[in-house]
Amino acid sequence: MQTVRLGHSGLEVSRLCLGTMNMGDPQWKPWIFDEAKSEPIVRHALEHGVNFIDLADFYSAGAGEEVLGRILKRLARRDDIVVTTKVGYGTRPGVNQSGHSRKHIMASIDASLQRLGMDYIDIYMLHFFDIHTPVEETMAAMDAVVRSGKARYIGVSTMQTGQLAKILLACERHGWSKPINMQLQLNCAYREEQRDMIPFCQDQGLGVSVFSPLARGLLSGDANSTRNQTDFFTQQMYGDDTCLAIAQSVQRVAQARGVSNAQIAQAWVLAQSGVDCMLVGADSTQQFDSALAAVETKLSAAECYELERNYTPCDLIHDYNAGKRLPRQARPMQATF
Repeated sequence: MQTVRLGHSGLEVSRLCLGTMNMGDPQWKPWIFDEAKSEPIVRHALEHGVNFIDLADFYSAGAGEEVLGRILKRLARRDDIVVTTKVGYGTRPGVNQSGHSRKHIMASIDASLQRLGMDYIDIYMLHFFDIHTPVEETMAAMDAVVRSGKARYIGVSTMQTGQLAKILLACERHGWSKPINMQLQLNCAYREEQRDMIPFCQDQGLGVSVFSPLARGLLSGDANSTRNQTDFFTQQMYGDDTCLAIAQSVQRVAQARGVSNAQIAQAWVLAQSGVDCMLVGADSTQQFDSALAAVETKLSAAECYELERNYTPCDLIHDYNAGKRLPRQARPMQATF
């Protein structure tokens, strides 16, 4: 397994990161795997050199951390793995049970460590940018988490470039620990982060970890999966004609090579400038194998052209415009001209 150092830090991680949103409690979502079904996938990833594990307290309302904590304790030495978890959405509704206030961050790190059965988190990540909390309050709390030894590093996820700049400026001004990793969405059907965010991360020394390389399953050719049939966001993010045309291009390249659609889509992501790691949320060991093959897959210029020729710019995908994004196709006329 190839490894990289995240940004300007000394932390070394595998190029593939095991995504675990699909592991925890099936009562949370119908596509979630329980502990027994999750463990073989985790074991398979570890056996193939993956040392980077991504979690969030939000996943399965905390049960995801409990399940992965038990599995990892059985399968790995703590010092051999890099564990990240996120704070923001919380595990239950209520006042001060979400967001990035000092109160919520301090309570959440302790709760995550207890659920995981660990003494520290390697990378403690903001799940989004909390527009309702002063950035100084958030980053002072995150710095305190690092200074306490409860986390080794700070990370961020899913925000606008200007919001990341505010975070870095606050850290620079006060001498606080800076984020070493940005987790963002990137795939053949969604490339907007390549315009500003990824170049900015490269300039500022943040590593980049990419999630949803298969566009929530669209690029794997499995648009009828349980998740895609029960997840509103799949249609909202990737339901336009442009995305479908891109998925068809992925399939054409895959068929010409005689490999899976997923392998081609994942190989494209790994080949992009500025991408350090790719998250893999697999439902089986066979699905994880496509990502392993993608690490070694080199796409030709002609294949890249086919994968990229249908792409057109679109609205950013983030938490601030959910349900409000404009589709790529033209909107109907409202007056006669």
